[in-house]
Amino acid sequence: MKKTYTIAVTTAKESIRQPMLVVLLLIGVVLLLIFPFIPYNTFGEDIKMVKDTGLALILVLSLFFAALTASNTIAEDIEHRTAVTLLSKPINRRQFIVGKFTGIILAVALIFLVLGVVFAAVLFYKVGYDARELSKQEPSMSERFEEVGQVMPGLVLTYFQVVVLAALSVAISTRLPMVVNVVLCFAIFFLGHLAPVLVQAAQNRPGEFMAGKVMLFTAQMAELVLPALEFFNVAPAVATGATIPIAYVLWNLVYCVLYSAVGFLLGFVLFADRDRG
Repeated sequence: MKKTYTIAVTTAKESIRQPMLVVLLLIGVVLLLIFPFIPYNTFGEDIKMVKDTGLALILVLSLFFAALTASNTIAEDIEHRTAVTLLSKPINRRQFIVGKFTGIILAVALIFLVLGVVFAAVLFYKVGYDARELSKQEPSMSERFEEVGQVMPGLVLTYFQVVVLAALSVAISTRLPMVVNVVLCFAIFFLGHLAPVLVQAAQNRPGEFMAGKVMLFTAQMAELVLPALEFFNVAPAVATGATIPIAYVLWNLVYCVLYSAVGFLLGFVLFADRDRG
């Protein structure tokens, strides 16, 4: 555990020092500060759009950072023979993978912390801004904090989603270069959300027998193998003001841990016979 902890802390520090992190944080902060002033033309429901777009922005930026960092800390370490130095010490490949993954999600947590604080401040301001724009009574502090608190479970579930994808990105990085890793991560992201929709569409398709069977089989395989990312997608519920139960968040935490373990196992298998340098 001590060796894994050391690798995790070192990876987190290296990730945080990357200029890319500062760039992504600046992009996120600037866009979040702009969102309240965009005319969404939703007839008084602009705050729902701010919630939805804010969660989507944080998700995309953190996922992009996780995929690039996994490539920088694993694929390049293997390519540049840095991994040889680590693995020549009494550190095994499992400790290397788990430590790298832990360091990456710690760095991703920093993104969520910074952008989450800005996001909360933006929502707090947006409630009053909309009231003034619509000539309504100035909202109370409790009403403002209620809107902010309502989006926090969605932020936590978004982080869980990035953790699952980061585990897969770490596994992919043991074999493939950065560009392929990023493309595959976003492909898994989109297919993970679309798989249930594709299954339903295939089941309801009255078309040709063979084509329908092939489409249904492919969609079901994608749904079975890929992570069920739609479980983490509560943006519509957050945008409409629905309450997300704590039990739902905890069950998703369990799923996040289990699927991350699947990512570890995949990484162990892919890295087991990989030449270190």
